[in-house]
Amino acid sequence: MAVGQLSAELPVTRPAVSQHLKVLKQAGLVTDHAEGTKRIYRINPDGVQAIRYYLDQMWSQALAGFHQAARQLAQAGGQQVRSQSQEET
Repeated sequence: MAVGQLSAELPVTRPAVSQHLKVLKQAGLVTDHAEGTKRIYRINPDGVQAIRYYLDQMWSQALAGFHQAARQLAQAGGQQVRSQSQEET
């Protein structure tokens, strides 16, 4: 898709779209080629796959950490409940 087509669909200027596409291209998320005086941009499936893999890994690690913290809190809470019931008797 050309920059003009993209900017017509977005609430930002054509130069802003170009700047964003430049960053996305540097990150490997889009590719471009010339067609006459226009640059045509396409999503780079390899780049999108790489970022998806990265985000999947990040979320897996974050959820594993959350699971471990929740278990520790549950165990600590269980010990606290046992201590309180022993004090009451």
